Amino acid sequence: MSARRAALPQLVPRPHTLTPHPGRFPLGPDTALRAGPGAGAAVALLRELFAPVTGGPLDPGAPGGRIVLSSDGDPAELGAEGYALTIGPDSVLLRAARHEGLLHGVQTLRQLLPPAALGAGAGPLPGLSLPCLRITDGPRFAWRGAMLDVARHFQPASYVRRFVDLLALHKLNVLHLHLTDDQGWRIPVPGYPRLTGTGARRRESEGDGTPHGGAYTRAELTGLVDYAARRGVTIVPEIEMPGHTRAALAAYPHLGNRPDVTLEPWTRWGVCENILGVHDEVLDFCRAVLDEVMDVFPGPYVHIGGDECPATEWHASTAARERAAREGLSGPEALHGWFMRTVADHVVARGRHPLGWTGNGAELPGAFTVAAWLDPDHGRTAALRGHDVIMTPHRSTYLDYPQSADPAEPRGQDGGVVDLRGVYDNEPAPPHWEPEATRRILGTQAQLWTEYASTPAQLEYLAFPRLCALADTAWSTHRDWPDFRRRLDHHHDRLAALGVRARPPHRDHDGA
Repeated sequence: MSARRAALPQLVPRPHTLTPHPGRFPLGPDTALRAGPGAGAAVALLRELFAPVTGGPLDPGAPGGRIVLSSDGDPAELGAEGYALTIGPDSVLLRAARHEGLLHGVQTLRQLLPPAALGAGAGPLPGLSLPCLRITDGPRFAWRGAMLDVARHFQPASYVRRFVDLLALHKLNVLHLHLTDDQGWRIPVPGYPRLTGTGARRRESEGDGTPHGGAYTRAELTGLVDYAARRGVTIVPEIEMPGHTRAALAAYPHLGNRPDVTLEPWTRWGVCENILGVHDEVLDFCRAVLDEVMDVFPGPYVHIGGDECPATEWHASTAARERAAREGLSGPEALHGWFMRTVADHVVARGRHPLGWTGNGAELPGAFTVAAWLDPDHGRTAALRGHDVIMTPHRSTYLDYPQSADPAEPRGQDGGVVDLRGVYDNEPAPPHWEPEATRRILGTQAQLWTEYASTPAQLEYLAFPRLCALADTAWSTHRDWPDFRRRLDHHHDRLAALGVRARPPHRDHDGA
């Protein structure tokens, strides 16, 4: 490797173009920060991240070198999320066409600092500077995300904010928040107080004898939405239905198919047979829940689950069989599509986009954007049917799988290994797909299911560095495994400075 290449800033994800120049831009108490129209959010973020380590307020009139943020970039050149960064000895100019691009550029500036400047509580650092260079950058895919399952193991809002910060550092722009499941209900809904009373607490998990629970307040959730938006991250809420709803049925048994049976939030993992009923009161409940969700989360997408819904209870229910007949359906199995279409219509009527899981593209009505998790070609099937698609294949994006076959690895989902190389090699737009299918791919995201991860330390060990690999492939068109591994070695120091409990990058990750 040449000395020049070794001296290049090692950024994750890799920028589109990076040209180094001689010299450095000094940062200190007298550094000035100036903003053009439309740059307010990025200026606020840069000041929040940089003022503690520069030791100054970054006032516009400060006498030192200038950092200038401007949203006057050419949209045709930079796109919706791209940016151009020029660092010279006397000034820094960050330009974009929209505030999203400026926010991404701020994260690049942050990675150009020494790792010590990223740590929590870092004070003023003498001799701080940025390398002179020119970067022109923008993402390959518009949807670059991570799903955090807070239903199985609850995480407080303070940790979700930290997770948002880690996503933003890697230019990931979607946090998919899995809020409800068989094991727990985490969002309050007016008129249904037992959802976060009874439904938010279970007596144990897989026989461990340890009670678990937790729920957010509305204020915490709206605060999370605002916090994420200021970092360029959109929160996509998920409310599972009609399956994965046992926590709701424990709170309100009449919403199920066996109202005379008392349930509790599920204490096991896997697929539970208890699902929502199909009578009108259930639909009213779902609409009320979705209305609250859409009031709290203003983003364009609402995830309403739709997967792993056994029809056993519908087959046994006279009311469900009668509903199927009344709707002109072939039988109880067809109630799934009818149910999803009904709730999707409500989401669409509110001006939002319904999103759901699917294994083969045939499970969800046409209004849905599809997250294809079982097999990549199921995404192709969905795309050819006219769905927009987010690629989430479990063999390369499910981070609850172990990272290696080493018996010392923490317990994870059974059935295989998802290692760093496997995540990096995942191709969200497979080359054999037809052009009309490829055009339907919005992007990709990682999944952090939390059956076996209850603490932030466990979550971050599972997420990093694998989430770095997904961020790199979602953002950059350039594929070069040795280059990524070199950049990751440097990036590990940043993660360590941030207190991330990442799996060491050299453990079983060479994969060459």
